[in-house]
Amino acid sequence: MSLPDLSALAQPGARIAVRATPRAKQDGIEPGEEGAPVKIRVTAPADKGRANAAVTKLLAKAMGVAPSRLTLLRGETARDKLFRLD
Repeated sequence: MSLPDLSALAQPGARIAVRATPRAKQDGIEPGEEGAPVKIRVTAPADKGRANAAVTKLLAKAMGVAPSRLTLLRGETARDKLFRLD
């Protein structure tokens, strides 16, 4: 699986909109167009935060930052999420 380079989003304080799809066949990221959310597919189920953890890890890897630098601001139980880079 090759991930797109999202390092341009890695600005401190940046807010990243994400559209998550849990229980996908394989993990993947589709960069959003100007103003559109980043689409992230993960194989993890949306159960007990597993999908959120997988989305955070995959997004951080594509951005080239540590997962601990990403904070989920909104959308813990929704498909549309908003992350902040600390």
